[in-house]
Amino acid sequence: MQFTPVNSTEKQIQQLEEELHQLQKKLTELHRSRPHEEIKDYSLQTTNGAVSLRSLFGDKSELILVHNMGKSCPYCTLWADGYNGMLPHLENRAAFAVVSSDDPQVQESFAKERGWKFKMASAKDSTFTKDLGFETDDGSKLPGVSVLVKEPSGKIYRTTRAAFGPGDLFCSIWHFFDLLPQGANGWRPKYKY
Repeated sequence: MQFTPVNSTEKQIQQLEEELHQLQKKLTELHRSRPHEEIKDYSLQTTNGAVSLRSLFGDKSELILVHNMGKSCPYCTLWADGYNGMLPHLENRAAFAVVSSDDPQVQESFAKERGWKFKMASAKDSTFTKDLGFETDDGSKLPGVSVLVKEPSGKIYRTTRAAFGPGDLFCSIWHFFDLLPQGANGWRPKYKY
């Protein structure tokens, strides 16, 4: 929906929004043009035991896999809280799962507390997170997303990845806050308000 600009500020906003839209299209094209990286079929953990990365695809050939820093991160919790509303839409198009290094029992308890409905798996005691570039050499975890594709041959490839952080396109709350007169104004997510 486009508004008819009524003054120079509105015209500037409309122009910048169109430029941002065009830049987003270019960014999307660049993401999709990345070379595909073959990923091994890692063994991950759940409260029901070990699961293969391949099993997270279910009957889909594409998997949106979120790299979450775990229960200790209120930012990752904020992002994950937002997935529930989108989950039916996401899963209609592709498989969706969240992986952290928390113990599976911690994941299950925290997911129940938060009301999360998406698949979760633990990469604890695995090189999965580091191998996919979401863990630093000192063991610090980084949040983000990998898109994986499962070929008919069974091989798994990562087709793209992106990092998460305040203001990114994966958590809409920041865009709402940007419209407030004082912006986020130092706001930080909490587990409870």
